[in-house]
Order: sequence, then structure tokens, then C-alpha cells
Amino acid sequence: MRLVNRIAALVVLLSAVSAGSSDSNSILIKGGTVVAFNQETQGLRVIRGGSVLVENDRITGVFDGAPSRVPKGAEIFDAKGKIITPGFIDTHRHGWQTVFKTIGSNTTLIEFFFRYSSLVAPFFWNASDVYDSQLAGLYEALNAGVTTSLDHATHTWSKDAADAGFQASIDSGARVLWAFSFANITDVVTVEQQYPIFRALAKKPGLKNSPTTLAIAYDAWGPNPNVAEIDKIMALAREVNVSAITTHSLQGPWGSDNSPEDIHALNYLNISIPIVFSHASFLSATGRDLLRSTNQYISITPESEMHYGQTHPVSSLIQDQASLGVDTHMTFSTDILTQARIWLQQTRYERYLDVLEQTKLPKTNPMSAEQAFLLATRSGALALRRPDLGAIFTGAKADLLVWDGDSPPLLGWDDPVAAVILHASVGDIEAVIVDGKWAKKGGKLISKGYPEARKKFLSTAKRLQEVWRGLPLPELPPVWNGHPVVDPERVDVKRGEGDGYGSVYI
Repeated sequence: MRLVNRIAALVVLLSAVSAGSSDSNSILIKGGTVVAFNQETQGLRVIRGGSVLVENDRITGVFDGAPSRVPKGAEIFDAKGKIITPGFIDTHRHGWQTVFKTIGSNTTLIEFFFRYSSLVAPFFWNASDVYDSQLAGLYEALNAGVTTSLDHATHTWSKDAADAGFQASIDSGARVLWAFSFANITDVVTVEQQYPIFRALAKKPGLKNSPTTLAIAYDAWGPNPNVAEIDKIMALAREVNVSAITTHSLQGPWGSDNSPEDIHALNYLNISIPIVFSHASFLSATGRDLLRSTNQYISITPESEMHYGQTHPVSSLIQDQASLGVDTHMTFSTDILTQARIWLQQTRYERYLDVLEQTKLPKTNPMSAEQAFLLATRSGALALRRPDLGAIFTGAKADLLVWDGDSPPLLGWDDPVAAVILHASVGDIEAVIVDGKWAKKGGKLISKGYPEARKKFLSTAKRLQEVWRGLPLPELPPVWNGHPVVDPERVDVKRGEGDGYGSVYI
């Protein structure tokens, strides 16, 4: 080895050693109630008056009382009276659509496809728009305690748009599995044109030092797949060693695309890369068995599936292979806490109804707050095959939330899990740590980039919302996937004439 190379290598080695032993990146969260993880039972372990030690990007100590060691120079965070939990994990999100917030409040899924999706946006959006919208959406998620998200990035219609969304994910400081969407969009882009874009993004500077990773999204697995195209995409997945693969999977009246059976028939289901099936609302019994045998997961998006009419008639039957997602937060909540609460009560309702329809009365509660908590945290980690996420234990990644135990909703709490799942709001999240770094503190986002991102986003949102206000509503097809498209019965909340449906105030 040449001398100059030896010197350079020595500098790198010393820097790595220094980074690993530095006390300057240490945080001790002291004296709070810690919702820790019991690795033996795979359940929760509540520690009152406990402490969590963070060094660099890892949890290096979880203490039942006073910490046995405190690194020199460590920042001490007083958590007395507060609740410490792992960050939430969102396994299905479309962050780039943030600018559409509130203008699609009553939209249906079919209308969404023809008005707000990547079938329309490329003709009006530029790369800066994608960057501003993606970044603002991720800051919004961080503020709500979502520390990890699997982003189904359907904004990959050009090199510049794809690069912008990926860079925004890196710049956010969040842990994002950014899933490049391979899709043929008429008059916009082909999958063949996307291959070099994807390869270039895999070599993006700064990626190695970021919690953000590259993943793949693909929605054409079947029932009539382009096998050559799929083989090429999967070869790329192995070449780049992507962190995950994700696909929209609905079935039922919505279509038969992208089922576990489709991917299994192509010999790509039982692989080392995690595959997340978003929604899977009408998953068959065979599909459920395949997920269990191959250890693949679905992402239930409760509010989305209610809003758009996908529903989720069988999802409660596969909760052992399920996680939670948000989907298009432009139309509803951005946070996983809301999804966990909705899903908990929806599942309780369904199981109670099973008993009541037999003219019997329920003796016990069919789903617990702890189960909802695990779905919002640990299950997401398992879906992504990241056992170091979604839990508090020594060696886990330092993705943490601190809840204000004295806030009005939490005042008087005793059970910290029930306090979070059933009583808290995202406004009660006092602090957020991602990868060992503060993202929120004192109830406010503290990223240096947020003020400028906020300013740019407001300008971008105002301009694009003005464009969309001027677009005529799409004419929806009378038949979709062989099923008639009809109006459901509209509810009435107004006495006398009219039903109170009102308008969209934009």
C-alpha cells in the first residue's frame, strides 16, 4: 500500500474509533417511566423511575433505577413524571403528496387515481415541488412521533423528481425506507427508463451516513405479470441490497393484483428481503398461510381503508403478520397513534359484533391496548426485518419518544401503555430522538432546516393547490375491474330539506 493511502486509511480508522467512543453524543433520559421490551416474552416491560442511556445511534443501557454508568459529558434529560416509548413505525406512506392536504377531504379511491396520483402530477409538478412536499411531510411525521417510515415513492416519473424526493428523505433526518416505484406511466416514463435512475440513486453521496435507505415499490406482480421486467427489477434489488420491497395489494372487488399468491408463483415471496403488502384488505386464507410460512407482512392502514372504501374485512385474522401504515396523509391523519387507536376499536367492534349477532354478551375484551401498542411499534420493525427497531432494549437503535405526563390528556395516568394508546394525542409528544439525535425537543421540531422548509412548502402548496382548484373533476369510469361504479347511500345529518353534505371549502 502506498504511504499516502496508509495515512488516509489510518485517519479513517482513528475517526471511526473516535466516533465510537465519543462522550459528546451521549444522552441519558433519566427518571421516567420506560415502556421497554422484554426479549424473552416478546412483550412489554414497564420500568417506573427508570433511565435510558443513548450513545451515538444506539441504546446502550436500560436501567431499573439509577444508571450504573454515565458517560462523561453526557446530556442529562430529566424525565421524571414522563413516559418514554419507542418511536412509531409507519409501513405505508406517500410523503410527496403533502401539498394536497385538505383539498381531497371527500375524495374516493377511483377519483384519487385520476386526480391526485402520479398519473396526473407529472404534468404540473417540478422537482422542487417534490422536494418541498416530501420534506414537509416527513417533518410532520417526525413531529407526530413517526421515527421510521416505508415510503412508497410514486414520484419517480423523472430523474429529477426521484432524486428530489430521495434527497428530501435524507435531509429530514428521519429513518425512511424510500421505495423507488418502478411503473410504466403513459406519456411520462417507462420502467426501462427508470433502471439507470435507480442505479444512480443507489450511489447517492451522503446515503451511507443517513438512517434513510433505498427500497423498491412495484405494483405489477400479477395476475398477468411481465416476468422479464420483474426478474430485472429483482436482480437490481439484490445488486443494490435494498432494505425492503413493497406493493399495493387489495383484491376483492378492487381487483386481483399483487397478491401473495402472485409473488409466490414467481418464486419471489420466500426471500431474505422483506416484502410488505399494503392494505391486503381481502387477503385469502391461502395468502395468509403464505405470509406466515415466508414471514412476510401486510400493512393495515385503518383510516385510509375506511376513507377510500377499501375496508378491511379479514385483516384482523392476520394481525400476527401485520403492521400499521398511514397511506395518503393528504386526506387524513399523518400519525400512527391515530391508526393504532382506530384499529384497536375497529377490531373490538368486529369481535364484539360476532358475539352479539349470536344473541350473546361478551365476557372479555377481544383486543388489548398492549397489542395495539406492539402493532404501532415492534410489529413494524418485524415487517421490515429490523429487530433493532421499534423497541427499547440494550443494543436497539435509539429511536425514542418522550411523552409529557403532565399534559391535560395524560394528567393522572397510571398505566403508561393505556395512557399513550387511549388518551394521548401527538401534541403530548414532548421530544423525539431518531438514530440518537434530537428531532423534537420542548414540544417543537428543532431541525435547523425546518424553518426554511416550512417557508418553501407554504409557497409550493399555495401554487399547486391553485392549479388543482382549476382542474375539472375527472369523469369516472362506469365500470372498474369488471364491477359497476355506483353511488353509496348518502347519510343525512340535517333536518328538513337537504342532507348537510355541504362542500369542500377551498
